[in-house]
Amino acid sequence: MNSNIYIYISVMAAVTYLIRMLPIMILRREIKNVYVRSFLHYLPYVTLSVMTFPAILNTGGSIWSALFGFAVAAVSAYRKASMFTVSLLACAAVFAAELLILR
Repeated sequence: MNSNIYIYISVMAAVTYLIRMLPIMILRREIKNVYVRSFLHYLPYVTLSVMTFPAILNTGGSIWSALFGFAVAAVSAYRKASMFTVSLLACAAVFAAELLILR
């Protein structure tokens, strides 16, 4: 097993390098397609959402309190509240829901 660790590290380094190098080598010109540019523009937001949403559901003692906090955060963000207000309201909602569930 110890001799294979260097192979694993080498493969991991090669894959990581290729993922970063290939787009630079293939796409040398500016991307002019509106749909591709739009896709690439929203890609970081989608990736962050996909990584954050499962963590939201696993935070509280119950999935229902987590969903309630998420709903409060979504509604307050939709109404253009500040980020601090959204997080404060979501935390308060989860706390209140946990108090009601534990009773």
